[in-house]
Amino acid sequence: MDSLEQVHREIIECRKCPRLVAWREEVASVKRAAFRDWQYWGRPVPGFGDPDAKLLVLGLAPAAHGGNRTGRVFTGDRSGDWLYRALHRAGYSSQPTSHHRHDGLRLTGAYVTAAVRCAPPHNRPAPTERRNCLPYLERELRHLGDVRVVVSLGSFAYNAIMELAGVRPRPPFGHGVQARLPSGCTVLCSYHPSQQNTFTGRLTEEMFSAVFQRARELAGGEGASLAEA
Repeated sequence: MDSLEQVHREIIECRKCPRLVAWREEVASVKRAAFRDWQYWGRPVPGFGDPDAKLLVLGLAPAAHGGNRTGRVFTGDRSGDWLYRALHRAGYSSQPTSHHRHDGLRLTGAYVTAAVRCAPPHNRPAPTERRNCLPYLERELRHLGDVRVVVSLGSFAYNAIMELAGVRPRPPFGHGVQARLPSGCTVLCSYHPSQQNTFTGRLTEEMFSAVFQRARELAGGEGASLAEA
């Protein structure tokens, strides 16, 4: 019988994309000098959070020396620092920092996952690799059940959730844009908290926090779950 735990197990063992398998394992073997004492995860990274979540946060893919090192999505890199600070401010995270998968962090009402589960070269997964991962996202959502709001971090994640929901044509992606799915679930867009966006000021802490405060408002209202799409 399928379960969220079963989905996680299958994600961890997945080898569908040869390019991603080769890259994630190479990074885990060579390592970065600053993390030479770490035993890298070096496998696909499953989702993380509250099984009763009303908020789903959908990112791009694990970072080579972030999730691919720590084994938990958005953990151990600067994008994760931004994300968990924002979730903490919005009341979803027990702490504002995320260093490794055994650091005690707990999410309440939120679940974090990614469109692609393996670290891609140059942080650029291919659309075919996203399609290979979509069945995992579909199954996660089926077991989560109560998701009312999806925060998509970047256009790649936005396209993944819209493809899964069968939405065509799609409203153009933009920071703060809201899109209603046929199920009644709301997709709320945000720029990805990558250094390319945060170092340049394209995304500020205030902008990012506002997205999750808005998600909190939307998740508290009535509406259908994404699993009903």
